[in-house]
Amino acid sequence: MKILAAILCLFSLSAFAVENGNLAPAFVLPSASGKNISLTSFKGKVVVVEWLNHGCPFVRKHYDSNNMQKLQKDAAAKGVVWLSVISSAVGKQGYVDAKGALADAKKYNSAATEILLDVDGTVGRAFEAKVTPHMFVINKEGRLAYQGAIDDKASADQADIAGAKNYVAEALDATLNGQKILLGSTKAYGCGVKY
Repeated sequence: MKILAAILCLFSLSAFAVENGNLAPAFVLPSASGKNISLTSFKGKVVVVEWLNHGCPFVRKHYDSNNMQKLQKDAAAKGVVWLSVISSAVGKQGYVDAKGALADAKKYNSAATEILLDVDGTVGRAFEAKVTPHMFVINKEGRLAYQGAIDDKASADQADIAGAKNYVAEALDATLNGQKILLGSTKAYGCGVKY
């Protein structure tokens, strides 16, 4: 019975916690910089929410190559807010406290607007973030516009970045230009979030 339920869940047409077009789950989280950050405070801006774990080879693929930071900088230049969320629980891979998150941000030259600490996993579960990096784009009205993978090359190999279709960049361009996103949901790839 459990296997059947898992298969049905896997093939469910409603496989996402929040359907695109619906309001993204509201949250307030502490940032590594010591502020409380509320998603609703960014209404009127496009927001990217990235699930982060620097211990994950799929995350390292995008950070060691500078691919994620370039995407963050390009987004910031267009007025986009970038929130990196760490949902690793205490004692699990990827867990860091505020000091550790700031050290990692410096080490990897993160260009995220804020790095948020979701130690109890409440926000990750609300978004149903499954892996790192799991990516979400939220439009100016606070509605989910894109959710899924950063790109179409589900590997930890940096060499795959050059030929990859970057879903997040495409979703941002479409959202910022008031156009329909051609592929609003994709299957995220990476390491499981360490709740």
